[in-house]
Amino acid sequence: MARIARPATWLSFLLMQWGYNLMPRARPKISESKTSDGKKRTTLAVQLAEQLREMIFDGDLEPGTRLQEEDLSQRFGVSRTPLREALKLLIAEDLISFQPNRGATVTQLSLTELAETFPVMGVLEALAGELAAISASDADLDTLRQLHDEIVANYTARNLKAYFAANQRFHERLVEAASNDTLATHYHQLAGRVRRARYRANLSPERWAQSVKEHEQIIAALEARDGAALSKILRAHIDHKFETVRDAILKND
Repeated sequence: MARIARPATWLSFLLMQWGYNLMPRARPKISESKTSDGKKRTTLAVQLAEQLREMIFDGDLEPGTRLQEEDLSQRFGVSRTPLREALKLLIAEDLISFQPNRGATVTQLSLTELAETFPVMGVLEALAGELAAISASDADLDTLRQLHDEIVANYTARNLKAYFAANQRFHERLVEAASNDTLATHYHQLAGRVRRARYRANLSPERWAQSVKEHEQIIAALEARDGAALSKILRAHIDHKFETVRDAILKND
């Protein structure tokens, strides 16, 4: 099915009117050594950045954590050169901050930033749902149904980490099913911030049950190809996520 360009154009215009700069930020090029192992060093730096990124997203490296080069070098069994290149990538993504005399630390989560990010994510997910209801193939729906069933199974088993992982895959697959590259680019740029914030908030039994109920509504609307209903449900789903994160941050602070 042909891509639907008009909503994407509308979305980009609307977000610019709101004052959000959602264009992908340029990352600094990792300097490659002119020696024969230059390519190997670059590849290793990318792999290290990915591992550190996942540790930050999964909450293993909490906001404010100092990153000691010597400790990380020993932990991953690498020299400091590719490690420093990996840190440069994460600094460009604003996942890590660097300050003289303090070194690298995991960037603190700002409630103000999250209060700006979640509404935009709500718009993006709502539009993704509307487009996916039109463009998703039967195979897409089957995959999303399987991921939904995995979400429910992890909820039943009270496996929170596996639940989060399945939930993330579900929402990413939903965006893919929308078949809109512009939407996907903006979504993935902001998704890391939302994912980091999620691990700050321990779901209460009531909120967890509510989230699963919302997912039941999401999959039902999607399989019915009811774009309007799906868009509304997804927007509320993101709003509820922010409420949970906001309350957790305010409680901890």
